[in-house]
Amino acid sequence: MKIIRDKAELRKLVRDWHRTGERIGVVPTMGALHAGHLSLVDAANGRAERVIVTLFVNPKQFNNPEDLDKYPRTEEDDAKKLAPYGIDVLYVPGPEQMYPDGFSTNISVAGVSEGLCGAARPGHFDGVATVVTKLLLQTGADFAFFGEKDYQQLQVVKRLVADLDIDVEIIGCPTVREKDGLAMSSRNLRLGDGARAEAPVLQEEMQRAADAIAGGTPAAEAMAALRSALEAAGFGEVDYAEVRRDGDLALVEGQPDSAARVFVAVWLDGVRLIDNVEIGDLRSLAAE
Repeated sequence: MKIIRDKAELRKLVRDWHRTGERIGVVPTMGALHAGHLSLVDAANGRAERVIVTLFVNPKQFNNPEDLDKYPRTEEDDAKKLAPYGIDVLYVPGPEQMYPDGFSTNISVAGVSEGLCGAARPGHFDGVATVVTKLLLQTGADFAFFGEKDYQQLQVVKRLVADLDIDVEIIGCPTVREKDGLAMSSRNLRLGDGARAEAPVLQEEMQRAADAIAGGTPAAEAMAALRSALEAAGFGEVDYAEVRRDGDLALVEGQPDSAARVFVAVWLDGVRLIDNVEIGDLRSLAAE
């Protein structure tokens, strides 16, 4: 595995790979790697001859400077975790490579970026869209892999790639969970012991709500019950608890008429946890 910090060096290597017909998979990350990230690396190894993992803590997607300061930086440990996976490059650009003096372009994706985390974190998805566009162009990727835990982010990336005619296939990969059901996230490291023990209740209550909707409960009613359950379990402020359609992320308040998910963002021990759960097949669940 080669560690590259300069985009010109990376582009030269990428040109050589493409010249010989090798396909490139990229896994964009902000580091603090866990099994969820590594599952994306596995997926990339299965689709591409060459694999690049990027590591860049993107300041443009943090609307809270304190949150940016607290975000873990663990490059050395991340490199050790990646070593057994046989990737070709760990790309670790500095801020000057991504946002040099005079940088003044902002990419904004309407529609799927609105609501959910887009409402709670103004400007967040502009930062995501801008940095992902740059990383896709710098790496020359044929495939890019994103986890479904950040499902709204996945839809934003799919939309920008389609709208800007970027020749890359965006591949969503299932959320990886701890044994107790908590969705894996770099932010989980900041939970205290007591909060960490309580955190799996989030997924349990979300699944309960998803099953209720699949069984005929209107989405708005199930979300009200979910909020009450999280409050009773000791969680803090709920930024949102909503049902949204897959793809366009349209809000659902009654019964879903197509594939949909339960989305939640909630605070626990000063950490903002996000998760989403698919709503199962309405007919099969209602018949059970």
